[in-house]
Amino acid sequence: MDKELIIRSGSSAVDFALLKDGKLVELNKEEEDSNFAVGDIFIAKVRKAVPGLNAAFVNVGYPKDGFLHYHDLGPQVSSLLKFIKRVSTGKLKDYSLQNFNFEKDIDKDGSIVDVLKSNQSLLVQVMKEPISTKGPRISSELSLPGRYIVLVPFSNRVSVSQKIESKEEKDRLKRLVKSIKPKNFGVIVRTVAEGQKVAELDRDLENLVGRWTAMSKKLYKAPHPSKVLGELNRASSILRDIFNDTFTSIWVDDETLYSQIKDYVAEIAPNKESIVKLYNSNVPVFEKFGIERQIKTSFGRTVSMSKGAYLIIEHTEAMHVIDVNSGNRSNKAKNQEDTALEVNLISATEIARQLRLRDMGGIIVIDFIDMTKAENRKALFDHLREEMSDDRAKHKILPPSKFGLIQITRQRVRPETNIKTREVNPDGDGTGEIEAPIIVIDKIKTDLERLIKKDHKKITLSTHPFIAAFLTRGFPSPRSQWFFDHKRWVKILPRDAYTYMEYHFHDKNGEVLE
Repeated sequence: MDKELIIRSGSSAVDFALLKDGKLVELNKEEEDSNFAVGDIFIAKVRKAVPGLNAAFVNVGYPKDGFLHYHDLGPQVSSLLKFIKRVSTGKLKDYSLQNFNFEKDIDKDGSIVDVLKSNQSLLVQVMKEPISTKGPRISSELSLPGRYIVLVPFSNRVSVSQKIESKEEKDRLKRLVKSIKPKNFGVIVRTVAEGQKVAELDRDLENLVGRWTAMSKKLYKAPHPSKVLGELNRASSILRDIFNDTFTSIWVDDETLYSQIKDYVAEIAPNKESIVKLYNSNVPVFEKFGIERQIKTSFGRTVSMSKGAYLIIEHTEAMHVIDVNSGNRSNKAKNQEDTALEVNLISATEIARQLRLRDMGGIIVIDFIDMTKAENRKALFDHLREEMSDDRAKHKILPPSKFGLIQITRQRVRPETNIKTREVNPDGDGTGEIEAPIIVIDKIKTDLERLIKKDHKKITLSTHPFIAAFLTRGFPSPRSQWFFDHKRWVKILPRDAYTYMEYHFHDKNGEVLE
């Protein structure tokens, strides 16, 4: 499996596209003026505590105050408050916590008003970026993520990622970390630490302790609110979280960013430094790797898949709803149950990709095609779980209901990626909208491949004149490419009466092919 990261730099934003075997699976954007990224740490002031919500509103410099629930305070918040007070006034200059005396843990069922007061200084970390009309969701249980470990101040706990299955490896890592971790710091060992030696873990740990010390130095007379520790830039944070040996190339179209990423990769994986490449061509990098085309065809309300199946994706205030359709596909060699299973498995793979691609969060309800056999429903459930195993966002999948519905909850930490794929209808008066032309072309291509597999010989395509012109012009034209690929020549008839999205395939007798 090939993994490629394609990075496009613009004047005000940097776009990151993750490809798996050439298919777009993640799309991220880093805005230059993005002041509230997940992981940023702020020194802020408590605006007010609300006992009815058992939460506090905290001024972090965003128009809407950050929301801090009691359960997000962390058990050692009293120690954190004591540390902030002493460091801010200059009474404590040893930031290592070696000789710091902890306060008693707060009661897990306590009240927010017993812990926080208005105008109190507090260190908080962004858990969710501002979404819609809501301010950022924040926590005062701080954590500093590294390549192999996560450093947790005011804790002594050592834990290992559940994704590491070997008990021997878990015990080895826990033993190594306990031997090197500083006093009064907890450590979470990440999945990528599997098989790593103590020197790699120690280097990562020293780097994180250095970041904690640098942040603590900023607290003395720091203005409130202000950012005291920023997350890595999006490129480095993506590489830190997903980079592994399966990556085959990283393409960057900006020389400065290229140098930064090359240095970072050399630091975390020296043997992979050569895969970082500077893209230098007149063709835009997203066009070269087919990303623009995939964006156009992947973010619409309708998402086409192989074998004629398609998804309808609807977004409401409360949830996302996905409907699975088999389309006009028919297969006489199989019964309805087998066809339903096949379409559902194809759809599950695409849905897992769509959730990551659009970064859809909250409640997602999927209406799969009904299946009567319990073993088929289990096969679908297991397949969906396997396809979503690479998803970095926390998620939970419930087994199919009797109505064929599968419910998913997926962590939402950033606003959903929403790209406009509709364009002005050239047939109308300029007020109506239709799907982008590339979507029509892709649907035609998918349907044609399905008909060729059914061994239809002489095929004629009737379509709007604009689409007909696109399919027949240039060399090689799309129609010529079809001939090279399938050894079938398709006759194309422009039809003025057709709407922009309308097309039909006909056989040699003029009968419409389904």
